[in-house]
Amino acid sequence: MAQVSVSINGRQFRIACDDGQEESLTALATSLDQRIEAMRGSFGEIGDTRLTVMAAIQVADELRDAEQRIRRLEEEVTAMQDARVLSTDRARQAQAAVVHAFNSAAERIEGITKRLNQTAGDDVSIG
Repeated sequence: MAQVSVSINGRQFRIACDDGQEESLTALATSLDQRIEAMRGSFGEIGDTRLTVMAAIQVADELRDAEQRIRRLEEEVTAMQDARVLSTDRARQAQAAVVHAFNSAAERIEGITKRLNQTAGDDVSIG
């Protein structure tokens, strides 16, 4: 298990993480630190704990929004998958109907051809 030293709100923290996650953890800590600094710039010195809590609430709000977007997108994907299945079924039905119509037309043409051949006699052959 790896350990990373990060600075958040002017304080150093040593945090353990899985091997290979050091860069990601450092980036997350930097992002949180930047949020706190931005709030400090907007609100002034209102207390370290309060700034940290406000930054955490902001992150939680963004996470909730992202989760809601993910749920909506998952619902859209499910609806699209259902529509694709329905569309595929309809296409198969349409294809079967076209094949049936062509076969029926071919049978009628063959029947007409036989009748014409019988009517015209043995000297003329159609088809």
